[in-house]
Amino acid sequence: MLLALIAAFNMSQAFRTLGAIMAPPLQAAFGLTPRQLGLFSGAYHFAFGAMQLFMGISIDLYGIRRTVLATFPLALVGAVLSALAPGATPLVLAQVLIGLGCAPTFLVCTVFIARHFAPQRFAAISGMTIALGSTGMLLTGTPLAWVIEHGSWRNGFWVLAVLGLLAWLWIWRALHEPARRPAAHGGERESAAQAMRRFAALFALPHTWGIVVLGSTTYAAVITLRGLWMGPMLTERHGYSLVQSGNAALALSLILLVGPVLFGRLDPGPATRRRWLTGWTLVLAALFSLLAFARWAWLDVACMMTIGLASGYIVLQYADVRNAYPAAITGRAMAAFTMAMFMGVAVMQWVTGLIASAASQAGLEPYAVVMASIAGWLALSAIAFALLPQPPGVQQQ
Repeated sequence: MLLALIAAFNMSQAFRTLGAIMAPPLQAAFGLTPRQLGLFSGAYHFAFGAMQLFMGISIDLYGIRRTVLATFPLALVGAVLSALAPGATPLVLAQVLIGLGCAPTFLVCTVFIARHFAPQRFAAISGMTIALGSTGMLLTGTPLAWVIEHGSWRNGFWVLAVLGLLAWLWIWRALHEPARRPAAHGGERESAAQAMRRFAALFALPHTWGIVVLGSTTYAAVITLRGLWMGPMLTERHGYSLVQSGNAALALSLILLVGPVLFGRLDPGPATRRRWLTGWTLVLAALFSLLAFARWAWLDVACMMTIGLASGYIVLQYADVRNAYPAAITGRAMAAFTMAMFMGVAVMQWVTGLIASAASQAGLEPYAVVMASIAGWLALSAIAFALLPQPPGVQQQ
């Protein structure tokens, strides 16, 4: 059942990272500016992140199966509309639909793991899930570049729509859970209004804000690189062809499979996990700083690959969230964290699009300014995470 859920997560990873390879042909087809590219790529993540609140409540009230089967078809409709889009505006609106449809795909995996696996295995199983789900990024490397070069960017959306339909059918066939979870402790079932209030109550807990700040930055930095700026940076800064950029994206995607598994097995436990999160975020900031000022192709590519491996520590954030809240609100806690992650991606992609446009108008190399901005973003989030309140149990350790 977990593998079936991972198949949908796999497709969401493909949809959220196609911008790196789609950007050059979309610029040619519709004359998109860097700001518009940021909006195109960010639209998916705005929709994805905004729906996490409702997805968490739906999972807690109606179950994993009903939530994902009802929602994921929107992504398929969005992929078809993207393939048929006559201009930039319909394309952005189609990305919103894809984001809405993919909204539960990762959350259902983390909640399924929290419900069906022992707590001490959460980080390791989550790492494996992220690694398997991240194989979707392999599709938006060399394979997507090949499809575009031998056909058109529209064909790429058709292929993803078909693969998404197969994932939905697998879930429909394989996943079996109660449609509605029984009420806790034999009491009455929770209403949607009660669920909304309890979701909002998460943000009244002081330690939630450190989790939100870090969660909105770390994954956003990696996906903004892999899903938006990597392709244009390599083609414009170093003259790579679309397929060569696709090969680099494929290599980065493969490395992104290894990191979560590695760090999931190296999880130091709650006593020191938060220090690891702060330290590795600063390492990531240093790597983006180097990427900003590098001018050799081999060094840029090496920095990107190192970022991919180091970013595996992000899996420890899920374990941190799992330990920070009671089991009864696991779905909502994971939803709040996931919402922060993907709203962070949307904001970072949109803002870096504005930064790139402003840098170009000022006569600066846009990718240097964008990467330096991401580095500063990461450093500030690490400092905030270290200074903001920690969960009560962690403070005592």
